[in-house]
Amino acid sequence: MLCSSAGAGGGDSCALAPPRTRQEGGASRASRAGAGLSPERSSRVGCELAARCLGGGGRRRSMALVGNGAELEADEDIFEDALETISMPPCADMATGSQQLSSCHTKQASGQHGSSNVSRLASTKMDLKGGLEECAVALNLFLSNKFTDALELLQPWAKDSMYHALGYSTIVVLQAIMTFEQQDIQNGISAMKDALQTCQKYRKKCTVVESVSSFLSRGSLEQMTEEEMHAEICYAECLLQKAALTFVQDENMINFIKGGMKIRTSYQIYKECLSILHVIQKNKIKQQFFYEFEGGVKLGIGAFNLMLSLLPARIIRLLEFIGFSGNRELGLLQLQEGASGRSMRSPLCCLTILAFHTYISLILGTGEVNLVEAEGLLAPFLQQFPNGSLMLFYHARIELLKGNVEKAQEIFRKCISVQEEWKQFHHLCYWELMWIHVFQQNWMKAYYYSDLLCKESKWSKATYVFLKAAILSMLPEEDVAATEENVAALFRQVEGLKQRIAGKSIPTEKFAVRKSRRYSSSLPAPVKLVLPALEMMYIWNGFPVVCKRKDLSENLLLTVEKAEATLQNENFSDYSVDDECLVKLLKGCCLKNLQRPLQAELCFSHVIQSEKLLKFDHYLVPFTLFELAVLYKSQGEIDKALKTLETARNNYKDYSMESRLHFRIQAAVHLWRKPSSD
Repeated sequence: MLCSSAGAGGGDSCALAPPRTRQEGGASRASRAGAGLSPERSSRVGCELAARCLGGGGRRRSMALVGNGAELEADEDIFEDALETISMPPCADMATGSQQLSSCHTKQASGQHGSSNVSRLASTKMDLKGGLEECAVALNLFLSNKFTDALELLQPWAKDSMYHALGYSTIVVLQAIMTFEQQDIQNGISAMKDALQTCQKYRKKCTVVESVSSFLSRGSLEQMTEEEMHAEICYAECLLQKAALTFVQDENMINFIKGGMKIRTSYQIYKECLSILHVIQKNKIKQQFFYEFEGGVKLGIGAFNLMLSLLPARIIRLLEFIGFSGNRELGLLQLQEGASGRSMRSPLCCLTILAFHTYISLILGTGEVNLVEAEGLLAPFLQQFPNGSLMLFYHARIELLKGNVEKAQEIFRKCISVQEEWKQFHHLCYWELMWIHVFQQNWMKAYYYSDLLCKESKWSKATYVFLKAAILSMLPEEDVAATEENVAALFRQVEGLKQRIAGKSIPTEKFAVRKSRRYSSSLPAPVKLVLPALEMMYIWNGFPVVCKRKDLSENLLLTVEKAEATLQNENFSDYSVDDECLVKLLKGCCLKNLQRPLQAELCFSHVIQSEKLLKFDHYLVPFTLFELAVLYKSQGEIDKALKTLETARNNYKDYSMESRLHFRIQAAVHLWRKPSSD
């Protein structure tokens, strides 16, 4: 477990220490001590372990990619990725490799910008123990908002130590994904290529003949050192992250295929590492850093199983056919065990579970969130990193989902104030604060945060601009005039801002573009959208969030009923039925939140009965069927609910946000088919 004093910068010391090759000045020493690194340590010893026989008698297993297995490494060659994995010369004895002299500047623990030069001796190396220790310290620095310090600690050894390479490239990739800047994405890909090459140097080497022989005999688990096992885990993590960047780099199909192959290779390595883990545990083989290897396996296997389990059933069946598995219970169990362990990856296991409970279960699920587990997991890390942006962010999310909207606002604002180094964390908070003000119908403040997102974040300009226009549409005309914004002009911008990832348009952006066409300059006059901000709130599954607050639900119902009355007094048009059905769906959601099931069912039934009259918003019927199923389930009619879900899944296709609804249906079926005791 990471030392508990890391977040506060004081208190008890822990066993993490820098290598003796670092000649540290006072400021750098203070900063790292605050992250949990003891200033003293004994002489480093090599951690290359004697060869172990892991297979035993009977059936033996072979590593998917251990030792550059010819079959799977050839996949990389096909797409001109060979240099990432085989361009480095064999380096069986890293002690003979020369180290370049470099310096590392780290900030003081107090946050001042003083620095000290750190020199390295050319005759030394970074062993597995040193790599693990410094990577754990860098993780502490990162979780304490000292992002530059973490990078500066890792970068000098990033081409010589697998864990430094993994840590450094992970931070660079995270920054790329958060900024969505093409230059940052290129930097992330470059860093990940270097990391893969570094990890490759430590992986088990074998000739082509040995590779084929081991594949046939299933004996390649024999004589692997502990360092080689860690190299497999690090390589798999790097490969998975590079795949993620490959998807967002370009929309060309070759990149999509390359990314998919990297994911498959990463998954196969994790599966074989799990086999190694079982053999080690069964044979009670002693390893110095077994808990770190175990933590890496649990993070990888857990995350893969959890994320794959979210996919619609037909996709899961296809993936299982080609070797993947998506067992949610197994995934959560592996991550829970990883989070409670003492590996440096335990905070990462925790953050993965928190993302699942506080985000994924809401956006791609039914909104039934396990807040008890989320709070329990977060508590020790929140204590360790009380001002860490990530921990504060998830703390605020939990409070929001509990219905403590005002407290959540306060924590999100604190999350913004604790650091200025990575503005991308601010953007996450702006997004949350915008929605909180939408829930409260504080439209001017919601507009303020949507405007900040439009100006500062590049994640999804089309979505941000649409939301900004939608929020302004909820204001009286005089208030809109005060902002000096042109609502129709904003809606017309949306289509030109649409982007593609992995060759596909983003569903929420496609939805925004379709809705914005009612303001097209080709029409005689704009056809105003009805309650567009609440419609987007529904698309992002915001109604389960406000269900804990009766006052918010009642106020939303009043707004919907006011729009309903306005529609009844307007002249009939091509959009009248669609607008009426949208209002009925939103009204039904409000009534469901207020425990008025009969009235809610009447609203939902109205939408379903109007199916053949809809001209544009065909998504309304299958989504309404989903809401009706949730209503049935809340009344204990599980069979009726499941049957309604099947109708929604099987009887409709080619509508807006179809994939998101299929995710939600899959989540509901998974939850509702369990015994009630679960």
